[in-house]
Amino acid sequence: MKSPAPIDPRGLADVLAPFGHSRMLPRSAYVSDEVLAWERANFFDAGWVCAGRVSDLEIGGDQKAMKVGDTGVLFTRDGGGTLHAFANICRHRGHELLACGASTNRGVIQCPYHAWSYELDGSLRLAPRFGDVPNFSPDHMGLVRVRHEIWGGWIFVNASGDAGPLADVIAGFDDVCAPYELDRLGSVARHEYVLAANWKLPQENYHECYHCPLIHPELCAVSEANSGDNYSHTSGAWVGGTMDLEPHAETMSLGGASGGVVFRALDAVQRRKIVYVGLFPNLLVSLHPDYVLTHRIEPLTPSSTLIECSWLFPPEAAATPGFDPSYAVDFWDLTNRQDWSAVESVQRGMTSPHYMPGLLSSQEDAVYQFVTMVARGYIGEPVTSAPLH
Repeated sequence: MKSPAPIDPRGLADVLAPFGHSRMLPRSAYVSDEVLAWERANFFDAGWVCAGRVSDLEIGGDQKAMKVGDTGVLFTRDGGGTLHAFANICRHRGHELLACGASTNRGVIQCPYHAWSYELDGSLRLAPRFGDVPNFSPDHMGLVRVRHEIWGGWIFVNASGDAGPLADVIAGFDDVCAPYELDRLGSVARHEYVLAANWKLPQENYHECYHCPLIHPELCAVSEANSGDNYSHTSGAWVGGTMDLEPHAETMSLGGASGGVVFRALDAVQRRKIVYVGLFPNLLVSLHPDYVLTHRIEPLTPSSTLIECSWLFPPEAAATPGFDPSYAVDFWDLTNRQDWSAVESVQRGMTSPHYMPGLLSSQEDAVYQFVTMVARGYIGEPVTSAPLH
C-alpha cells in the first residue's frame, strides 16, 4: 500500500464527513511542496493522466515531449501511423531527447548530446563510436516504453505502468460523452493560461455555479446558474453535472447564438443542456450542443498551474464556408479569466495562517465529490467517485 499523503488525518476526516457536515481540504493541500510532491507521484505518475489530443501527432515523424507528473514523456508517430510513448531520456547518458514542451517532425529521434539516434518505434538506430565497446548490445538499448492508451481522441499516460485499466477510470463517463463523438472532433483553437493557484482550485471552481451570479454576468445571461443536476454514481474517477440553456440561447456564447453545427447524435433534451465533467486528475470536459471545451491541467508548483484550453468542433462545422470559432472562444476566454481571478484570490487567502477549511452549501455537492476523491486518495483508498451520503 502506498504511503499516505503528508497531511493531518484529522483534517481529512472532516473532508470525508457526510455531505452537509464536511469541510474543504486542509490548507497544506494547497500550499505545501511536500503534498504536491506526493500528488505528482501518486495522482499523476501512478494514475492515468491526459497528455493531449492525438491530433497533436498527426503524421509520420511527429514528435512531442511533455512532463507527466515527474516523468518526461516523448510521443512519436511512426511512418506506419502507430503512436508511441517513451521515457524522454537517452539510453546513453540520460539527456532529454526533446526539450519538454517542444514538438518537431523528423524521421529519427536524435539525442542532442552525443548524437545517439533511435527509430520512431524506439529501437536504437545509431550509437556513434560504440562498435568496439565490449558487451554492447544495440537490441537491448532501445527507448523505455511508457504505458499509454487512446480514448475519445485523447492520449492518456500511466507513467508508472502499474495503474488499473483506463476503462475503470472512465467507467460511466464514456456513456455521458458518447453522443458527442469525441474522437472525430478537431481542435480549432487553443489557449494556455498560467494561474497563480494550486491545480485543485480551478477544478473546485469548475464544479459549482454558486459563484456565477456574482462574477459571470455573461454566463448567467445564457444559462440559469441554479439549473441542472449533478451526476451521482459509484464507478469511474469523474465528477460532473448539467446546466440548462436559457430559452433564447442556442449555446454558450456572448448573446447565445451559435456559429457552428449542432452535434448530429444529440436528442432534443441534450440540445438544451451543457454538460460539465471533470476526469481525475487533470481533464475538464464541457460538452455544448455544438462544440466541446476542454481544460487540461498541469501542476507547476503548489501555487501555480498551467491550463491548456482547447475548443473542439465536428468536421462539418470546420468545413462550413466562413466558419469562425470565436463565438465560443471569446465567451470562454472571458469566463476563464473571471474564474482565474477568483481562484488566484482564494490561493492568496490560503497562504494566511488564519485560513480554516470552510463548509459547503447545498449547491456545492459536486465540489464535495471532487474533494472527497482527493481525500480518499490521500489516505490510500482508490480514487473513484462515490455517491453523496
